[in-house]
Parts: sequence; structure tokens; C-alpha cells
Amino acid sequence: MQKPRLLLHICCAPCSPHAIDLLKKDFELTAYFYDPNIHPEEEYLFRLDEMRKFSHQIGLTFISAEYDSDRWFELTKGHEDDREGEGRCDICFRMRLERAVIFAKENDFEYFTTVLTTSPHKNANVINKIGLELAKQYGLKFYEADFKKRDGFKISVQKGKGYGLKRQNYCGCVFSKRK
Repeated sequence: MQKPRLLLHICCAPCSPHAIDLLKKDFELTAYFYDPNIHPEEEYLFRLDEMRKFSHQIGLTFISAEYDSDRWFELTKGHEDDREGEGRCDICFRMRLERAVIFAKENDFEYFTTVLTTSPHKNANVINKIGLELAKQYGLKFYEADFKKRDGFKISVQKGKGYGLKRQNYCGCVFSKRK
């Protein structure tokens, strides 16, 4: 029996190993890297390259979208001083998940989800709510998860070290880096 296709939005390689291992049991996975929030561009390119290499290493199909940082700055204008977890993050989650669901819809995926919920600094309830709203709007299924639960973050960190992945000390957003 063929597994359903799931598009997995990836924020960075170190957050992905545990989620990938859980999901590949039930889904045909494709990694999707769309993260215009990551700055500076050198950091974006590093994270993109690291995820591309990791995907190749584990035999995971990898797709990257454009680096649309101008749109990200436009959408988050007026939220530069928000603390992490406030309004700017919600805007950012929605932007990235909407691009993922549109890609999933255009390419015949049945499901989409994100590894964003791996981070202990990200509110899984907010992310899942946005994902479910977008799934309804675009007629797809959102795989609701909190990948940090049951030591998921710790497991991802350990697996990431085993793969030689570099864990960053900020989400990627220039505004969170300066705080």
C-alpha cells in the first residue's frame, strides 16, 4: 500500500531529524525549505546548504523555494520590536506555512506540516492553529504535531549531533538575533 505524500516544511536541519524519523513511518516525505526570515543572507545560505546535504545524506527528497526576504520584511513591518513569540512570529509562521501549503496543493501532496514545533521557543498551538486554518482554506490535510513533546527536542539535538549538524543560537530572524 502506498503511503500518503506529505510536504514537510523545514526551518533548519538540526530541528528536523526526530520529526523526519517519526513521519517517514507513515508518509512519503519531501523536505521543503522556505525561510525568508533567516538573516543575514549568509546564514540563510548556510542553513539551506546544510539541509540540502542532510537530505541527501538520509535519502530525503529536498526542495527549496526562493529567498523572499523583501516580502518577509514587508509583512513584518511595524513588528520589529516584538519579542520572540509575539505578533511577528505569527506573521512569519503564516507566511511560511502558506507558501508550503500552496506548493503542496500545486504538486498533489495530501498533507503538509512543519518542524517548527520542534523548538522549545515556538508555540505549537499557534503553529498548529495556523496550519489547520490554511489546510481548510486550501483543501489539504495538516498533520498536527508538537515535535518537542516526549523529549522530541532533546532527541533532535542528539540525532543532529550524530549527523554533524550545527545548531544555531537564534531562530534566524534578524530581530530575534539582536535581542
